[in-house]
Amino acid sequence: MDIIQASIPLFFLLIAVELLFTQLGRRPFYRLNDSISDLSAGTLSQIAGIFTKLLLVAAFSWTTTHLSVRLLSPSLQWPDGAMIERIASRWTFHPGAILGWSAAFLTVDLAYYWFHRTSHEVNLFWAGHIVHHSSEEYNLTVALRQSALGGILSWIFYVPLAVLGMSVEQFAVCYALNLIYQFWIHTRAVGRLPAWAEAVLNTPSHHRVHHGVNPEYQDRNYAGVLIVWDRWFGTFTPEAQEPVYGLTSPLHSWNPLWAQLHHYVAIARNVRHAETWRDRWYTVFGSPAWRPQSWGGPVALPQVDAGSFRKFDPTVSPGLMRYAVVHFALTIPAALWTLSNASTLAVLPLAAASFYVALSLTNVGGILEARRWAFASEQARLGALGVAAAAMFIQGSVEPWGAIAAVLICVASGLVLWSQRHLFTMPSDERMDATAEY
Repeated sequence: MDIIQASIPLFFLLIAVELLFTQLGRRPFYRLNDSISDLSAGTLSQIAGIFTKLLLVAAFSWTTTHLSVRLLSPSLQWPDGAMIERIASRWTFHPGAILGWSAAFLTVDLAYYWFHRTSHEVNLFWAGHIVHHSSEEYNLTVALRQSALGGILSWIFYVPLAVLGMSVEQFAVCYALNLIYQFWIHTRAVGRLPAWAEAVLNTPSHHRVHHGVNPEYQDRNYAGVLIVWDRWFGTFTPEAQEPVYGLTSPLHSWNPLWAQLHHYVAIARNVRHAETWRDRWYTVFGSPAWRPQSWGGPVALPQVDAGSFRKFDPTVSPGLMRYAVVHFALTIPAALWTLSNASTLAVLPLAAASFYVALSLTNVGGILEARRWAFASEQARLGALGVAAAAMFIQGSVEPWGAIAAVLICVASGLVLWSQRHLFTMPSDERMDATAEY
């Protein structure tokens, strides 16, 4: 799993290249508030992944130890050694290892296809995946807009590979490479690739279709790396026109925590209002568009027109925008520190650091909407951080300059925020209808 974290600098480099491309060509592929929301949701996903990925690894490891066919005979173990190595000044290829790694990569990609497809076709799974589709833009920051909770049930689709004899290490590498590949296809800067690539690989053109809310594009092109799975299983649709991106029922929020949780809340509300146990079952495990007949039956896909579609883009003052950008930038180093030190931190410090990052990014999202709750929550965050920094300074548990800088930043930020308190004009609630989004 460390391969993904090691790729983060490359991700940001490619984002910078795409951003430069869009600026030079004056292409409206990016909006600052949307990109901050994307990166905030992705950061929460990585923080949650500290805990949730352990479940996937633990389930795979347990299955390998207790249920794998390799227990029947060592010959059933998938070859997972070096594919090529230098021996006596010569490079030597190992066909068995090449075959084993190739088979592992293909089967992980196939398992991803079915996990991804289920994440669109089963409401409980969609509740986790919906965050990735809730941006109304399509650029490389959207690739990082990932679910914090959606991977909890992913082990169901991957543990069969452990039963078939794949090692934990081989799975981890192939799983990471599969996800890394999918980063670059979240772009509008690349058109169609050569015909052979479009026929075999998942490309930006194919994945743009997947993110489209146009009725003809709904629930299509689930591939990770190879688009052949969609072609074989009947879920492929080529790109005929530029899609409209987002959700059929737009999120209308920059709050990354709400983006992660809102569909779970909707499911819970629907379960509470359902009249029969059958309706409750289908509310959780049925299609995201399923509704009881007493509610009118399945939700019909609305027609979407690029000319009439209005993106969520609330106007906030330049002062609030600058404040949000500065504190988003200050939070990212804290998140990276938490991720890089997660394996060595005790449970309570890790939980505290994770909570701080989540609260900071949630407040930034609220400030980008000028929500009243964000003013109160941010004041509380600054006060708590200032007190904590002062206490650590007194105890001598941190460098003095660091504690002093933190206190000064908190005081200055609090004063700036207080001077702009009249700008927080939006209501505090971010309610949604009782019908779950899809």
